[in-house]
Amino acid sequence: MSTPPDDVLDVLIIGAGPAGLTAATYLCRFHRRIAVVDAGKSRARWIPTSHNCPGFPFGVGGDELLGKLREQARGYGADVEQGCIARLERSGEGDAAHFVATAEDGQGWRARYVLLATGIVDVMPAVDGLEAAIERGAVRLCAVCDGYEASDERIAVYGPVDEAIRHAAFLRSYSRNVVALPCEDATPSGACARLAREARIEVMAVPCHIAHVPDDGCRVEFDDGTTRNFETLYPVLGGSAQSSLAVALGAKVDENDELIVDAKMQTSVDGLYAIGDIVSALNQISVAVGHAAIAATDIHNRLPRNFRELSDQ
Repeated sequence: MSTPPDDVLDVLIIGAGPAGLTAATYLCRFHRRIAVVDAGKSRARWIPTSHNCPGFPFGVGGDELLGKLREQARGYGADVEQGCIARLERSGEGDAAHFVATAEDGQGWRARYVLLATGIVDVMPAVDGLEAAIERGAVRLCAVCDGYEASDERIAVYGPVDEAIRHAAFLRSYSRNVVALPCEDATPSGACARLAREARIEVMAVPCHIAHVPDDGCRVEFDDGTTRNFETLYPVLGGSAQSSLAVALGAKVDENDELIVDAKMQTSVDGLYAIGDIVSALNQISVAVGHAAIAATDIHNRLPRNFRELSDQ
C-alpha cells in the first residue's frame, strides 16, 4: 500500500533481507511509521544452512532465517510490501524535505528518510543444477560463512585468476588442497603468483568452465580437453551492487559500486542511509544486523520527538 499524496512516512526501507528486516523491527519498536518494500531477491535465500549466524548453534537456512526476521518485524507492525523501486527522488526543502520512491508498477511512497538494504547480486556460473549444488554444498558462495564446512576437502576456486588466487589463499586455512581455476586469462600478476607459491596453491595453466555438478562434487573441464573433479567449488565471479537508486541522487560509491557511508550508516546524501551488503564492508549477516541497529537508532534520534502522552494507546 503506497502512501497517500498528503502523507509522509518517517522511514522507507528498501529491501527485506536480514539488514532491512532488522531495521524494520528497530524502527517499529521506536514507534515510527515505516514501510518496507522488497523485490524478493535477498542473497540470504541462497544459504542452505548457516552455522555462523549468532543464536543458531545447529545452523539455520536462509529462507528460515528470513521468515523468522519477517515474522518478528511484522509482529511489531511492519508493513512489508512486494515491489521493486525504480526511481528515488528528493522533494521539498527545509522541514518539508522528503524522498519520493516510485515502484515499477507506479506505486509511490513518501518518506522523510530512506534506508537502502538492496544488497548485491552475485554473478553465478552458467551450469545446470546450480541451486541443487548450492543446497548440498558442492558449490559455495562465501568462504567466510562456510569455509569451515569445507575443511580438508578438495577445493577449487573459480574466477579471474588473481581473484581466484586471493580467495584460494584465504581458504588454505581450511584445506591443504586448494586449486585456483581461471575462467579466462590464466596468467596471474606477479604479486598473486608469489602468493600462490607461498600458500602452495596450484594454479591451473589454462582457462576452464564448470562442466557438470554430479552428486559428489563438481567436474571442471579445461580448454585443453582435460577434466578434474573437486568436492567443493567456490565461484568468485563478482557481483552487481544494487546502488543505482542512491547513485542517481549523487551518493558516493567505492570501486565496486558499493555505497560509502559514515559511522552512522548515512551515505553522502543527507537522509539517505544504507546497510548490509550494499555498503562497502564485510558481507556478513551479523555485520548487516549491526548496520541496521546503528542506522535505525540514528534515524530515530534525528526524527521529531514522538513523546508518549497520557492519551496515547
